[in-house]
Amino acid sequence: MAEQGTTPGGKRGYAGTWPPRAAAPAGGFLPTRVGTWKPLVETLRQSARAEAGAGRLLPWVPVAFGTGIAFYFAAEHEPVLSVAATVAILLCLLALLLRRRSVFPVIALLAAVAAGFATATWKTARVAHTVLARPMFSVALTGFVETRDIREKTDRFVLRVVSMESPRDMTKLDRVRLSVKKGTAPDVGSFVELKARLMPPLGPQRPGSYDFGRDLYFQGIGASGFVMGAVKTREPPATGGFGLRYAAFMQGLRDAIDARIRTTLDGDQRAIATALLTGRRDAISTPVNDAMFISGLGHVLSISGYHMAVVAGVVFFAVRALLALFPALTAAHPIKKWAAAAALVAAAFYLLLSGAEVATQRSFFMTAVVLLAVIVDRRAITFRTLAVAALIVLAIAPEALVHPSFQMSFAATLGLVALVQIGLPNLLASPDHSATARVALWGGRELTMLMLASLVAGLATTPYAAFHFHRVTPYGLLANLAAMPVVSAVVMPAGLLGLVAMPFGFDGLFWAIMGLGIDWMILVTQWVAALPGAVGRMAAFGIGPLIAASAGIILLGLLRTPLRWSGAVLLLVASVWALRVPQPDVLVSGDGRNVAVRGGDGRLHLMHSAKDAFLVKEWLAADADARTATDASLGEGVSCDAGGCVTQAPGGAFVALATRPEALADDCERAALIVTARPAPQGCAASVIDAERLRRHGALVLRRIRDGYAVDAVKPGGIDRPWSPAVPGDGESETTLRAPAAAPRPAVDATPAETDLQGDD
Repeated sequence: MAEQGTTPGGKRGYAGTWPPRAAAPAGGFLPTRVGTWKPLVETLRQSARAEAGAGRLLPWVPVAFGTGIAFYFAAEHEPVLSVAATVAILLCLLALLLRRRSVFPVIALLAAVAAGFATATWKTARVAHTVLARPMFSVALTGFVETRDIREKTDRFVLRVVSMESPRDMTKLDRVRLSVKKGTAPDVGSFVELKARLMPPLGPQRPGSYDFGRDLYFQGIGASGFVMGAVKTREPPATGGFGLRYAAFMQGLRDAIDARIRTTLDGDQRAIATALLTGRRDAISTPVNDAMFISGLGHVLSISGYHMAVVAGVVFFAVRALLALFPALTAAHPIKKWAAAAALVAAAFYLLLSGAEVATQRSFFMTAVVLLAVIVDRRAITFRTLAVAALIVLAIAPEALVHPSFQMSFAATLGLVALVQIGLPNLLASPDHSATARVALWGGRELTMLMLASLVAGLATTPYAAFHFHRVTPYGLLANLAAMPVVSAVVMPAGLLGLVAMPFGFDGLFWAIMGLGIDWMILVTQWVAALPGAVGRMAAFGIGPLIAASAGIILLGLLRTPLRWSGAVLLLVASVWALRVPQPDVLVSGDGRNVAVRGGDGRLHLMHSAKDAFLVKEWLAADADARTATDASLGEGVSCDAGGCVTQAPGGAFVALATRPEALADDCERAALIVTARPAPQGCAASVIDAERLRRHGALVLRRIRDGYAVDAVKPGGIDRPWSPAVPGDGESETTLRAPAAAPRPAVDATPAETDLQGDD
């Protein structure tokens, strides 16, 4: 006999029979439309309850914390630290008091947003320093050399300024970054005297592009420039402190490693080996460097989570295997935890050796959290591990949120953790049979996992590569499958063994083995980069699509129920949005010396009074243009003389770049738009972008509208941040640029002369 039970509708019924049917309204059954929507709404409600269940809050805390940091960087002026901190503390206390209430998750996430905002505000206040506002010439500097970069054409170092003298300016800076002729950079820790030309930190090259000046600000650097004359070493007036002695020691260690590698390897072999071990990656030749990024292997050159994981993994398994050779240790002691501790020490040493940049710090914290989980007998690869690592990184360096390395690294890691937690159990849960067993024995399962990991990581990082570098890697999966096993199994282990053997003088063999693996990696990158369609270019598309894509990746990675597919919808929306963003018609550099105009052929044509290869390279990349900065076609359709340049835009209107005052009169009559460093004459019939506008608002992007141009500026009116201070007298910037109305002609006496009248009669 059937047992009585409870139906999903809450009514009593019998197992094995239809549940009791709800009473139908008079006149017939419920409409089909209502019957379709009700189960869908109930399914969504149940999914939402499952996502809000116990243990599901922690992975969302770093998302909320990062959202608060993003709000901070979007602010128009610097927030008040005391107010931001007070709000964060009050919300955290409120969340603590309401921890047993149903509203706790909402309050906790709001508290995390406020905490992220306050943390970023505090970090900016802590590193506050002066930023150079205008160029300075022939500045006498003395100070300590803190870091040194060996580059392909020039060297570069950071000087901690002790004294700074200029005949025309009283500005005092804490640190400056200077370029010198290759091979002349002073040693780290030395006290030097020199003369230099200083420039303000490089800002965005166009609205929406990356702000290099913001990076320098958080590094404590207030200006960049180059040395004029010789760099003289002097006796320091005082000690540089422990930090400087440590930096000098680590720099000496890196130099020693590079010198030992140089005895066996040279060229790109040596440059890549040094980059993998010490973080110096500027000596790699341009063709190989470009091929690495085109093929999708550029991440190998920047020490990140992959390198830290390989170092920790190699040490972990090597130490555990050695300890396992002694049965007494295996039976009586936790050798797995000992191996994890040894791997943690190795990862910390690798962090210090590679320079401890923000990206490397992030990788170390992620690896450390995983190893600590092993030590305390917790699962190592979980969303909670990723959440804790993200919180640590963002709390220490909130500015990392807007850096491409953080975005790409955590997007890839989120995808891989989701693959391990959700995808692989489903993939590997199928019943085994003879064919599957034979494939697995030949490494098919490992190959499948490697392919999936490369595919997921590549897809997760695509939006950020497209936004920051304006490129995608169509063959990234192929390149990673061909090269990464060799890098993981040969290159990195040989490099680690070389470091261990170097004090004993037996390192040459390991550098040679490392060189063979690097040769294979270079061969793969050049082969993939030469394939048809390997260079995938993407035009600039603004921050909106990137935010939508980030939200889609987070939803796909963190949600467990079918609600996760809302992330796929967001990614689709972001893709369509990015592809439909209109491209600019006119670009104007911040100094007004370079102007690019989109011609009738749809490509940019350049007018310039001073060459800036980096600027033009950035403009072309953001326009998905394959031309180089020296391409002759950039000047097609452009006419130049001593007074300036002029070119014709689609529709017949002329755009002029005026460099001399005498050229303005003619330009005002014939051109629709004038860019000049001179004041425009009264009654000019053209739209004018002058030096004052550029000084206040920086580089400009113009898009044609019906009666003029829509204007987008690097520094819209009202923006005042420590790394980009507002210019005195700055006001609200114009969002449109229209030609001024033609001035009315003065009244002229129309009375004809008497002699003329007589002639007419």
